[in-house]
Amino acid sequence: MLKKGGIVLPLSMLPPGKKAVVVDMIGGEGIRRRLIDMGIVRGVEILVVKNDVGPLIVRVGEMRFALGFGMAQKILVEEL
Repeated sequence: MLKKGGIVLPLSMLPPGKKAVVVDMIGGEGIRRRLIDMGIVRGVEILVVKNDVGPLIVRVGEMRFALGFGMAQKILVEEL
């Protein structure tokens, strides 16, 4: 999938240390609301801190969050 000249992929596919911009979120209102409450919205920069066994750890601004693999699959990003 291409968008804005870059490749759009699920957040779960990014390795640790990579930054990306959120371009879309897949899912119903409940999932979208939860992500919005964490500050994960379109256009925000996100850094993958940990992506191996267990939940993904991401940084949004000065906050860190743990996301399950299923949730991370629903966040579409463009790598920076």
